Amino acid sequence: MNFSTLQSLIPKLGYQLQLFLTALMFYTRIPVPKWVGYSDEQLNKSSIYFPLIGWLVGAMAAFIFWASEFLFSHYVAIILSMIATILMTGAFHEDGFADVCDGFGGGWNKMKILEIMKDSRIGAYGMIGTALLLLLKYTALVTIFDFMATNLDNSFWIIFLIGHSLSRFIALTFVYSHDYVREDLLSKAKPIGKKISASEIIISSIFGFLPIFLFSPWAVGALVIAPLFILKFYLGYYFKKWIGGYTGDCLGATQQISEVVIYLYFIGVLKFLGNL
Repeated sequence: MNFSTLQSLIPKLGYQLQLFLTALMFYTRIPVPKWVGYSDEQLNKSSIYFPLIGWLVGAMAAFIFWASEFLFSHYVAIILSMIATILMTGAFHEDGFADVCDGFGGGWNKMKILEIMKDSRIGAYGMIGTALLLLLKYTALVTIFDFMATNLDNSFWIIFLIGHSLSRFIALTFVYSHDYVREDLLSKAKPIGKKISASEIIISSIFGFLPIFLFSPWAVGALVIAPLFILKFYLGYYFKKWIGGYTGDCLGATQQISEVVIYLYFIGVLKFLGNL
């Protein structure tokens, strides 16, 4: 690589760093330098790093679990790891899931569903749905840990990485495949609601799928994509049928449901492998 090529490459890498930090600023509570700035275009382009943010959230969950297990049982450690991820993201995706539960549970047409989802208050559907989701997530993680511990497998931390990165990629695919729903004819699409290109979704998929190769056997782990895309197509059909596309809350709900589906899949995989 000659000097002139390096000179032209540095600004591009700097811009990508800026996009990553923008994603970090938008999707987590982690502070970023002031020079990162903000623009609608910058936020939209930063969405390709959504699964990479999942690496950080998953790594935090794994670290808190590992550190807590020295003092407490793995049951407590898993709850603390879940709390850590919620604090790290500001319950960003859980809030979206609750809004979707309220909107689609209490609304009977497009405008009413969007109106309910826009309301910052949480209703019965949202409260009950979120409680059951977190309970299912906790139970699934405990079950996975028990399976792995029985087989002297110390790779439980990998499940956190896969769950958080791949679920965020599945949510991001809606930005590529579906239309963002405007609340009225005068409203503008949010930056994250603008379409992303095929090349951007491919780059994002690398970040989403890479942690799967840490699981052994990775080919079995990679089959998790089957139930995830079945889920994606169903949610896509459901969202389009009722509101004509997706909203930011729909992305949050997709991430949360996908994360649970990933954990349930690995319960099945570990049970199957244990019976071989």
